[in-house]
Amino acid sequence: MAVRPQQDRHRPGGEYDVTFDPGTVVTTVLLVVEYAVKIVAIGTVPANRRPSSGQAWLLLILFLPVVGLPLFLLIGSPYVHGRRHRLQGEANKAIEAYTVSEPLLPATVPSTASAGTLVRLNRQLTSMPCVLGNSEGLHGDYEDSIAAITAAIRAARRYVHLEIYILALDPTTAPLFEAMADAVDRGVKVRVLYDHLGSRKYPGYHAMNDRLTRDGVHWYRMMPIDLLRRRWRRPDLRNHRKLVVIDGIRAFMGSQNMIDSSYLSRRNLRISRHWVDLNIELSGEIVRSLDAVFATDWYAESGQRPDDIGLELETGSSDHDGRTAFQLVPSGPGFPTEPNLRLFASLIYLAQDNIQIVSPYFVPDESLMAAITTAAYRGVRVDLYVSEKADQFMVHHAQRSFYHALLESGVRIHCYPAPDVLHTKLVTVDDRIGLIGSSNMDMRSFALDYEIMLLALDPEVAADLNRIVERYRQRCFELDLETWKTRPRLERYLDNALRLTAAVQ
Repeated sequence: MAVRPQQDRHRPGGEYDVTFDPGTVVTTVLLVVEYAVKIVAIGTVPANRRPSSGQAWLLLILFLPVVGLPLFLLIGSPYVHGRRHRLQGEANKAIEAYTVSEPLLPATVPSTASAGTLVRLNRQLTSMPCVLGNSEGLHGDYEDSIAAITAAIRAARRYVHLEIYILALDPTTAPLFEAMADAVDRGVKVRVLYDHLGSRKYPGYHAMNDRLTRDGVHWYRMMPIDLLRRRWRRPDLRNHRKLVVIDGIRAFMGSQNMIDSSYLSRRNLRISRHWVDLNIELSGEIVRSLDAVFATDWYAESGQRPDDIGLELETGSSDHDGRTAFQLVPSGPGFPTEPNLRLFASLIYLAQDNIQIVSPYFVPDESLMAAITTAAYRGVRVDLYVSEKADQFMVHHAQRSFYHALLESGVRIHCYPAPDVLHTKLVTVDDRIGLIGSSNMDMRSFALDYEIMLLALDPEVAADLNRIVERYRQRCFELDLETWKTRPRLERYLDNALRLTAAVQ
């Protein structure tokens, strides 16, 4: 609005005439809106989120509102509601009702205070019981692991359930697809779930879908985004689980996707980069827990209830339930209490002697960082295994920003040499408790990705995992605090600057 004196010939002394400048009006309105947004953000954004995450979002909104506000509205909400959230709640109640009479620990398992604490925590947060099972071995060789899964599918008699984050049809996985096709020809029901955004960027995506359909495989994309069919999801929410169940009596789970170890990238092939993964093969009652997770995710995508899974869950196979106490721990947006994060932290606080951690993407929140450094300060030997160079630029630098504090506390950091990517996710504590699965130790896996981890209360399983870790150790080099302090200033700047991106969720 502009006010200027204007002489009026017909009015002695003139008068003030009020005129409107459209440009000034628009500027004023935008300024008012901007400050209103910032004021509202200050009292809204920090709600129900970690302080670091709230501060990072506020910085982005306050300094770059044009970018920060739309991004926050798209992916920034800490609340995840909707159909999948409701279905997960219903599944939890069904599992809880089915297992209500089950004891906290199987009768044949010696009860200890630490075991009871962990199992009670997981059961309270996920409804999953602690049951018996057998480890049929660890598969640490990439191609041999796929071959073992393929062989199990070839022996299937009733059904095959495969749920995977990344599924691709390539020379390495071709035998797996052939085994599924042969199973269908034998009358076996084959169901496949894969993450939409996780898989679609790899070569042969459409040919793979055509092949699955042609072979008679029942398949769905998890968390699909298809605007033409009015299917929209928050693009930052993904299903990162990896599991295979055969006839309800044999299962595989871990960190490995079903794709060539080069991830079909020309650059990876040029620099000879391959992924290093680990799967565990299981039998016994624990297989039913994996089938329950698959059934929930299958229903979420297809709207169908797999009747053969329900039958297996009810009848079971009591003669082969197993001798090891296992507990499956699912997590993700359907579990707002972040069960995987709480399990990681609880395990570390219970440690008395040693902790081994293998995580490809290690970007902990404040609580987990405090647990790890506290363990080191109180004399527990803590060994952390990471890739020398992560395959993602921002994660690589954000992860490195934690190394100084870790080294200072006494944590020993072992780097798996580039160009390979150490993609295994496991934890062992005091040589008697093991944890393996799909979850990274980062804030994405804690809050935004659907994950599964397997808790094993068994020294033999822990010893098997430690033997794998020892193989990694032989290839790794160890970081030294004094040497780490002398790294180039540009690297230090990037590490600290990109640490902020880890909290923006």
